[in-house]
Amino acid sequence: MQPTERSLRILYAVQGTGNGHVARAREILPILARYGAVDVFVGGDQSEVDLGFPVRFRSKGLTFIYDRSGAVSLSKTLFKNNLIRIIREIRQFNLSPYQLVINDFEFITAWAGRLRKQRVFGWGHQASFLSERCPRPAVRSWHGEWILKHYAPCTDPIGLHFDRFDSFVHTPIIRSEIRALRPENRGHYTVYLPAFGSEELVEALGSIEGVEWHIFSKFAKSEERKGTLWIRPVNNADFLESFSGCAGVLTGAGFETPAEALFMGKKLCCIPIRRQYEQYCNAAALKTMGVPIVDRLDEEGRAVVRDWVRQGQPLQVDYPDHTQTLIEALIRSIVAVPTAPSA
Repeated sequence: MQPTERSLRILYAVQGTGNGHVARAREILPILARYGAVDVFVGGDQSEVDLGFPVRFRSKGLTFIYDRSGAVSLSKTLFKNNLIRIIREIRQFNLSPYQLVINDFEFITAWAGRLRKQRVFGWGHQASFLSERCPRPAVRSWHGEWILKHYAPCTDPIGLHFDRFDSFVHTPIIRSEIRALRPENRGHYTVYLPAFGSEELVEALGSIEGVEWHIFSKFAKSEERKGTLWIRPVNNADFLESFSGCAGVLTGAGFETPAEALFMGKKLCCIPIRRQYEQYCNAAALKTMGVPIVDRLDEEGRAVVRDWVRQGQPLQVDYPDHTQTLIEALIRSIVAVPTAPSA
């Protein structure tokens, strides 16, 4: 029987190994809940951002582990993941109660859908790389391409990227917390480089004189000041306060934070996580927009950051608020929706 708009059972599966996926889910889930009953599956446990929505299913998922020098640790990744558990969870997870399955780069439910030949909407940034029109680095990685295209397989991609590179690729979802900010320039620089340890950042950025740095570190247990460097645990409210008043943002070449910096009109400099191919792809796109890219924080990299602080110019991109529109179009592909439900 064709489900009605209000009878939909929806599964939203989100990658929980980073803050960006969870931050995006905070925007999407309240809107989805207007259309039916939503169950949430979180794969991974490395996000510091509160989802703000009940979580029915949790899994360790398949997690990439980073070392403190800004690179994916292949040995730690293999050691930390239990392949027997992963296969068992894929085989046992039941998708049949759901008329709509949305997957934001979550491994277990994506492969459960593939195994059962169920329709799965691949929602998010990684889904955009199913298009060959999205920028890639000069040297492609065959295994990086394989991960982007097969880590979380889907039947229907809904991609998000810095620009509309293809028909199914849309501009970023900027969370309402960012849209509500009133940006100003209080002179400091906000740093979010989750793959780096605090000590490495203190050593590298402390050598750049005359700059106040707000460093948000996954490894910091409490606040600490070292000269002009303020090391702080990752906290959403503190980060937003620092972010709204900063002169610039030094971050990885992920997706959400660079997109938010561009939207806010902040100076932006990015350091891709080494051996993380998706970040190399993002860096290629950002470079075409005029964003400086640093390979690593060695002497050459520090010189680029120093020049960026002194001479870099802010960029501003107008990303429209289209979350409701995208979700309504998705729902219409499942069931006829006469009008959007009111909030």
